[in-house]
Amino acid sequence: MSRPKKIPASSRQLYSRPPIERMMRIHTAIGSSKYPNATDLADSLEVSTKTVLRDIEFMRDRLNLPVAYDSARFGYHYTSPVESFPTLQITEGELFALLVAEKALQQYRGTPYEKPLLDALRKLERTLPDTISLNLAHWEQTISFRTSAEPMLQLELIDRLARAAASRQELRLLYRKPNRKPAEERLVHPVHVANVNGDWYLFAFDLLRNDIRTFVPARIEKAIPTGKSFTLSQPFDLSRLLRDSFGVHSSSGHFKVVVQFSPEVAAYIQEKRWHPSQELVDLPNGGVEIRLLLGSLVEVRRWILGWGPDARVIEPAALVDDLRDAARRIARQYPAK
Repeated sequence: MSRPKKIPASSRQLYSRPPIERMMRIHTAIGSSKYPNATDLADSLEVSTKTVLRDIEFMRDRLNLPVAYDSARFGYHYTSPVESFPTLQITEGELFALLVAEKALQQYRGTPYEKPLLDALRKLERTLPDTISLNLAHWEQTISFRTSAEPMLQLELIDRLARAAASRQELRLLYRKPNRKPAEERLVHPVHVANVNGDWYLFAFDLLRNDIRTFVPARIEKAIPTGKSFTLSQPFDLSRLLRDSFGVHSSSGHFKVVVQFSPEVAAYIQEKRWHPSQELVDLPNGGVEIRLLLGSLVEVRRWILGWGPDARVIEPAALVDDLRDAARRIARQYPAK
């Protein structure tokens, strides 16, 4: 039987194993008490001697393995017992965080982000020691994410928008507004794609309006690259942009919003942080008052309407008048029989 053809040293790097796998094989060889040297290890791993020496140095200095060279035996050994190769240390809390991250992917099954994220999680799984096994299949009944209203995703479009933002490529959008008028052309510099409260949004600099605007991907009929690139005059900060927002509407003023909720729903209000500025005050009747500092009333108005008669706006007066008008219009839709 002929021996396998030996790969030339100059070409070995093309065939080298991943570093973690390579170091685990070095660990096994050293732990066998046969005192392997760097040349023998390089031949068996089909890499250069320098690569082996770098791996051993990493194992000693970064992984704290007791590796030493025995000049009498011309090879490496462990100066004290080593039970296992320290591939990855992970705490119970970190393990649970990974569990949550994997299950969170369920709400984006089929998106361009599903496969790379799952691949990354499974790579982590393969590097864990046997005492901590991340068996993703066994997590199905442990935790889940659900939503009552799934966004209508155009997966290819979201991917195109994200890539344009990452590579700083100008786009020509054909965009229609919610009132369903004919779509209009918008020339934009996409800077950020975000999922806010379960919905996807594109934040882009609108060249005609000379300002950052928010676009809903579901309303984009076309997104055509112009072939032009752009640079940002200053870093984009989404948290700063939406600091005073109750959702994604940017600031149009400064409003102090005070809403009182009935005892029947007070617990639901107290269980969430609805906005960074919120202050909660217990009411004598068992209800709760929430105080907010917002830059827009558009989204908080919809939120308050969703609570029906269990929510009562105290201020601002403009919001009180708006909700009173909305209540009248709702009442006219349901005349008494």
